Amino acid sequence: QVQLGESGGGLVQPGGSLRLSCAASGSIFSRGTMGWYRQAPGKQRELVAFITSGGNTNYADSVKGRFTISRDNAKNTVSLQMNSLKPEDTAVYYCNYFFIRNYWGQGTQVTVSS
Repeated sequence: QVQLGESGGGLVQPGGSLRLSCAASGSIFSRGTMGWYRQAPGKQRELVAFITSGGNTNYADSVKGRFTISRDNAKNTVSLQMNSLKPEDTAVYYCNYFFIRNYWGQGTQVTVSS
């Protein structure tokens, strides 16, 4: 079993930055793919970024060049550094872990507004 817990969401002005963190429990953490998804009101949940166990990353076109995903297998954490935030980045952000099956965190709200 893997349990995930996000932190770091909040309110930020357009152009600002936030760093989301996700702490995972479970000894199989280093073997799976970690990702961040988001869901805005009235929209489907979408992939933001993921990072494989080998460190390969992939980003949604809408966040390329602004967001950076990283992981620390020794600490069982994955982070999402979000820069140059836009109002359209407003959503609940979910941490995801995939190894045989999907595991989800409870989500953290990110609001970008002046």
